[in-house]
Amino acid sequence: PQVGFDPHSHMRGPGIPSGLASIPGGKPAYSFHVSADGQMQPVPFPPDALIGPGIPRHARQISTLGHGEVVCAVTISNPTRHVYTGGKGCVKVWDIRDPAGKSPVSQLDCLNRDNYIRSCKLLPDGRTLIVGGEASTLSIWDLAAPTPRIKAELTSSAPACYALAISPDSKVCFSCCSDGNIAVWDLHNQTLVRQFQGHTDGASCIDISHDGMKLWTGGLDNTVRSWDLREGRQLQQHDFTSQIFSLGYCPTGEWLAVGMESSNVEVLHCMKPDKYQLHLHESCVLSLKFAHCGKWFVSTGKDNLLNAWRTPYGASIFQSKESSSVLSCDISGDDKYIVTGSGDKKATVYEVIY
Repeated sequence: PQVGFDPHSHMRGPGIPSGLASIPGGKPAYSFHVSADGQMQPVPFPPDALIGPGIPRHARQISTLGHGEVVCAVTISNPTRHVYTGGKGCVKVWDIRDPAGKSPVSQLDCLNRDNYIRSCKLLPDGRTLIVGGEASTLSIWDLAAPTPRIKAELTSSAPACYALAISPDSKVCFSCCSDGNIAVWDLHNQTLVRQFQGHTDGASCIDISHDGMKLWTGGLDNTVRSWDLREGRQLQQHDFTSQIFSLGYCPTGEWLAVGMESSNVEVLHCMKPDKYQLHLHESCVLSLKFAHCGKWFVSTGKDNLLNAWRTPYGASIFQSKESSSVLSCDISGDDKYIVTGSGDKKATVYEVIY
């Protein structure tokens, strides 16, 4: 089934002043530019907003992976071959080329059976998977072994890990802890080398700049913070009126997209004070991911929606309505596939059509 449809037919989202509710042509506005002094203006989209090289036309659902539990974490291997779905107590591995998606290639039992996995990340070489969730321990899996096996465990003082990131050189893993700290792990020596402290409530989401120099984290304390990875100090702090549930840093630089508990997506410029505010979700924005080309990104929500947006101003490229909350997402390294994880105990694989 095709999921692309008219991206402009949406009702005005919550929280938009009614005076800003339409753009020329009488269609309700959903994308606003917010200046440094707080002035909101509907964004006039440029002619190449929805057409051009690297901009999808729509996405086609090609398979569903019946995980059997709520899928809180998904990741796609690079090159695109396997999909990893994290649910309750285990990660299941699927072959993306299997159209039926009936049974996983393998199952990695992590954590306790009743504890949800919140994040799983592959090292760039695809041979190691790091898994975190509702436990104080991260497990490191050797995927190159004849049968995948745990080769190490990293234990922190926090009772849970909400999100993970891995440095581009594969040497360091960052875990967002439920106590607000960001734990920095040396993967070679399997030791805790540093903690970034600042968030006053759980750290919920994380991304790393492409050069590996800067880290961005979002928290349940309504802040987004950036950190200098070499010096381990906080560089910037952005304060919001809502908890932060998801974020992504644009691979080509400049822009940071943030998904809010309030249903807004905000796209911040890394150096300038102005930003874009996007209103198409009707409930919390649970996950967010940039395409590797940087020209578009996706967000998913408790409103069952997968939204694809143009960077940075948020023209709606396509939208898909799923059957339940969409908790997690990933985009393949070649930008040809999107995988979402659902409250409906399954993952959905989409082919991106250009």
